[in-house]
Amino acid sequence: MATPHFSSALSVPAVPAAYPLAKPGYGKRSTPGQQTRTRDDFAALPTRERYVAGFVDHLPDGAAMSIKHLAKQLPLYGQQAISTALKALSVAGHLRRVRCAVGEGDETRWVFRTFWSRTARDNEWWTTYLATENATRSPTPAAAAPRAPSAPAEPPAPAAVPQQRTAPDPAPGTAPETAPAAPAPAPATAPSAAYLALAELGRKDIRLALSADDCAALEALAAEWLARGVDADYLTAALTAGLPAQVDCPPRFVRRRLTDKIPPRLPTRPTTPNASPGTSTAAPRILMECTECGRPGQPEALPDGLCRPCRAAHSEGHEAEAGSPDPTEIAAVKTHMANLRTLLKPV
Repeated sequence: MATPHFSSALSVPAVPAAYPLAKPGYGKRSTPGQQTRTRDDFAALPTRERYVAGFVDHLPDGAAMSIKHLAKQLPLYGQQAISTALKALSVAGHLRRVRCAVGEGDETRWVFRTFWSRTARDNEWWTTYLATENATRSPTPAAAAPRAPSAPAEPPAPAAVPQQRTAPDPAPGTAPETAPAAPAPAPATAPSAAYLALAELGRKDIRLALSADDCAALEALAAEWLARGVDADYLTAALTAGLPAQVDCPPRFVRRRLTDKIPPRLPTRPTTPNASPGTSTAAPRILMECTECGRPGQPEALPDGLCRPCRAAHSEGHEAEAGSPDPTEIAAVKTHMANLRTLLKPV
């Protein structure tokens, strides 16, 4: 239960006309059944969270929801403060970050979306809503169409082989002329998409700057992400989300995230032995993400939009904040003890 804060909140800045939209399929998505917008929206939130929530609420669907974009438009707070505010809004029930699978078969890829609700929702509501979204986005099994009898195919005609050109026979008594063979240049191989995504990390965030050797060593792990249907933008966003204030060893940090946060595979064919022709086992089309670190999971496994480690850290932070004594109380205790010591002094 949030504690109401009735102090005067900062006026929310107007959304600029040039506010960037996310790539198609990404960005903000409004949930249905929200209450009508009023001046008292988010009144139970602290000042910073109320300020950020009011701005996000006025963004159109499809607007970019990255921390960098929001911090650029809200100069009162930096990226770390915006990240903390979004986590608090997730706990309060106003937003959930998800991964949505779009496309079919080998063309399937994952995109980021942030579902937003002006009305605070509990975990049960979010779980039900995302399950409904998942059901509507799952592909409908197609009925098996009757196959026409296939005629035996004729064997392909052998491909015509061009005649080998031969040099004319040398004249009698003369040695054949031989020209030294020029060494063939080694074909230049273009860097892979996984390598380029790793190389771009340092340009996205200097804390994850990698050397050429680092990118080559981590290329296979990043390629496995792309093989599971995500694109380079998704990979970059997952590796740079929720970074600590300082990254001591970027290669080790990136390797850990590539290993721990790898997305699941989406099966494109039946996985059950008794599946009938024309049917398929639908894979999850929506996965929730931890608002703090981006770890994927089912909605019921991420209450308040947080994974277990981030939820524990959030609870510990609140307990430490609630348990910290008031400075005025500390001063009063010190004054009282000083008075007692004065009274106990011998006359």
